[in-house]
Amino acid sequence: MNRKIVLILILSLCSFSVFAGDVAEYVNLGFSENSEYFMFGLYGIEYNTSKPYAGIYTVKVADNVYARNGVLEETYTHNIQPGQDGSGALYNLMAEKQSELQKYNINHLQTGRIVYLLINGAEPKSTLEFRDFKNNGRYKVSLVQQQFGTEKEPSASFYIDLTVTDKTNKITAYKVGLPDFKRKNVLKYRIKQIMFAPNEKSLVFVIEKEIVDGTGPSIRYMVETVNLD
Repeated sequence: MNRKIVLILILSLCSFSVFAGDVAEYVNLGFSENSEYFMFGLYGIEYNTSKPYAGIYTVKVADNVYARNGVLEETYTHNIQPGQDGSGALYNLMAEKQSELQKYNINHLQTGRIVYLLINGAEPKSTLEFRDFKNNGRYKVSLVQQQFGTEKEPSASFYIDLTVTDKTNKITAYKVGLPDFKRKNVLKYRIKQIMFAPNEKSLVFVIEKEIVDGTGPSIRYMVETVNLD
C-alpha cells in the first residue's frame, strides 16, 4: 500500500480516537424561498446504546431563534447493523414530521453560499478574516468563549464578534449569540462553517459543540444567524 495512504489512514483514525462518545453528522437542509427560515439536521449513533438518533432544527434567520415548534428530535430503538451510519434516523424523522416541516417551505436545493469551512482535523482559529468578492466586503470573525465548572461537569458560553467592512469602507460591528448563556455539559465551541443565506442579506454560523454526556466527549451542532442590513 502506498505510504501516503497509510499515513492518511493513521491520521484519520487518530482524529476520531480522541472521542469516547459519538460524533453527530451535520446536514444542511436548506432555506425557505425568501431566506426567512433555515433548516438543518443531525444524525448519528449513540455511543452507549448503539441506537440511531436524529434531530431537525428550523431557525428564524432574522431573529436568530428557533421557529415555533422548530426543534424535532428522536432516538430510535432499531438495532444498527455493521456499516450503517444512522442516517436512516434522519430520513425517518423527516418522513414522520413531513406535515410539520412543510409549513416552512424549505427548498432543499437552496443551501446558501459557504464562505468558510473548517476541514476535519484542522486546528480551529479563534479569529478568522476573509474577503467576499461577490459582495466586495471584508469580514473579521472572532469566537469569544468562556469555560466554567469542572472537566466532569463543565459548562461554557460564547458569542461571536463580527466586523464587516463594505465596499465603501464603512465598518459595521455585530455581536452574535448569547454571551451570558452557559450551556451545560459543553466543553468548548468551534466555528465549523460560515455561509451567506441565498438572499445574501444574512450570515449563518454553524457551531460545533464538544460536549460531555457520561460516555466521554461527543460532537453536536447548533447555528447562530445575523442580518447584515
